[in-house]
Amino acid sequence: MKIFTFIISGLFLSTSMLTARQKMGELVILHTNDLHSRLNGFSPETEYTPITTGDDKTVGGFARIANIIHEEKKKYGDNILVLDAGDFLMGSLFHFAETSTGFQLRLMKEMGYDVVTLGNHEFDFGPDALAEIIKNACNGASVPIIVASNLVFSEKDPADDGLAALYEKGVIRPWHIVEKSGRKIGIIGILGYGAIHDAPLARPLKFADPVKAVRRYARHLKEKEKVNMVICLSHSGVIKDKSARWAGEDVNLALKVPEIDLIISGHTHTLLGQPVIINNTPVVQTGAYGKGIGKLVFQTGLQEIKLSEAKVIPVNDDIPGNYGIQQKIIRQQEVITERILKPAGLDYNTTVTETSFPLICNEDTMLANSNLGPLIADALFEYVNRMTPQGIDITMIPAGMIRSDIIPGEKGKQSVADIFRVVSLGSGKDSIPGYPLARVYVTGKELKGIMEVLYIAPSGSPDNYIYFGGLKATYNPDKGLLKKITAIETGNPAEGFEKVDWSQQNPRLYSITANTYLLEFVGIIKKLSKGLVKVTLKDDKGKPLRSVYDAVIDSDAEEPGIQEVKEWRALIWYLQQQPDMNGNGIPEVPGCYQKVAPRWERGE
Repeated sequence: MKIFTFIISGLFLSTSMLTARQKMGELVILHTNDLHSRLNGFSPETEYTPITTGDDKTVGGFARIANIIHEEKKKYGDNILVLDAGDFLMGSLFHFAETSTGFQLRLMKEMGYDVVTLGNHEFDFGPDALAEIIKNACNGASVPIIVASNLVFSEKDPADDGLAALYEKGVIRPWHIVEKSGRKIGIIGILGYGAIHDAPLARPLKFADPVKAVRRYARHLKEKEKVNMVICLSHSGVIKDKSARWAGEDVNLALKVPEIDLIISGHTHTLLGQPVIINNTPVVQTGAYGKGIGKLVFQTGLQEIKLSEAKVIPVNDDIPGNYGIQQKIIRQQEVITERILKPAGLDYNTTVTETSFPLICNEDTMLANSNLGPLIADALFEYVNRMTPQGIDITMIPAGMIRSDIIPGEKGKQSVADIFRVVSLGSGKDSIPGYPLARVYVTGKELKGIMEVLYIAPSGSPDNYIYFGGLKATYNPDKGLLKKITAIETGNPAEGFEKVDWSQQNPRLYSITANTYLLEFVGIIKKLSKGLVKVTLKDDKGKPLRSVYDAVIDSDAEEPGIQEVKEWRALIWYLQQQPDMNGNGIPEVPGCYQKVAPRWERGE
């Protein structure tokens, strides 16, 4: 029977009362979501000192999280359950050693995690790569149980067979039951609608309707398995609507599936200081990147389960880190340096730049006024124009690809690891992390159509807001559909800008550089505009491209194969070219980026 009573309680119980707690039937759930491989605290990582307290302002870090879990287990013993709601991988240099080492999943088990689910970013390298990560993690070691309740494997395409084999072996499960505090607890895990959309590289794997999957397994757990409680690890999310009320997929899930007793949410990076109670079901989420760990305390009686305490514990310098966990992380840093960074003449802790001001891309408050987006766009523009013979007219970077701000901290110094986190997503066809940059060509008319669609794209998601290098666009929001762009100019501040002629008669081709993920989006503009805008991506001779991967930029034509250019490499290079103003041997972020004029300008 599900009866939840939410009681705010500040009562502190000492470790000596552990036996009494077990007799009372207390159940404690610790939970995280969207850790994104932030194994070290930030920002910046250069100031992270996890073993000592009171000497830095960084947040997060697995060593600190491990210590919190350890201390809570000392209080509550076997009555504790530690869960994660997905996107535990992808977002730092650490995730690129995962396919060969499976390091993070093993580490999470050692930290105390019991059950995790998969988010969209677990599929960033494809289902086979995820299978390799999990298999290597399980090689001679224990890992958390993985629940994924709406996976649908392809019967024809073998590209997800490795993941299917892990499902058949029970390494990945549709549901899992644990017994804690004398109660049976059923756990399911889903990828929500938005997260499914954000996981295109999961193909040929598909996903069943998340609400239907949850309803099916929740009823099975309650009716057939006779569990006392159903927990859904839902990588779906909660947001505020226009009326500032809580909404989103997990709110709808709670309304549509009353059999769920608790939703641990993820994907939207929302910090809920207290649960949102929907249809008598608490929905909780801890933000992202391990900046907080959620704690729920339930009192379990014969007929009811009562939520008596709920909070998010800040993961900061007040928390001493676990020494053993941090030593393993440091050893993994050495693996990353040897395999990935050393060939590029870098080290995990190499200082790239310093800044006295933050560079931010905040989707909630300052997309149009971001100073970080233009910095990255300029970095790509300068790199391609100075380091490749063909150069480029325009560079693009979407807000959704910018994964971390650059925060000065106490000393302002930013390491390779700090800068990598800014544009950390994706992979190409080599062994170097990051999406490759490609160069494509379009006509002036096609460029106008692209800009019209990019202007309206953020209305669907702030992730779609685009920052430009080498381009300025003027718009009038009062004009009709696909008529809002009134002028486009290409060039740069040093040499000036030239107006784009988008008439049908203009044969000139304009070159665009962006990562392959974004250029795939540009290629489907016809579909997005209901056929009103047609764009054919071309090579420099005007010949249509079969794939954007045919346009990947080669940084060294004399070497065999394609030497892919990555966004993070271009950003590090650009920052290293800046002047050292204070004579300490470290380049500084130029003051012109403290406040940057938007490249989208309102006009007539």
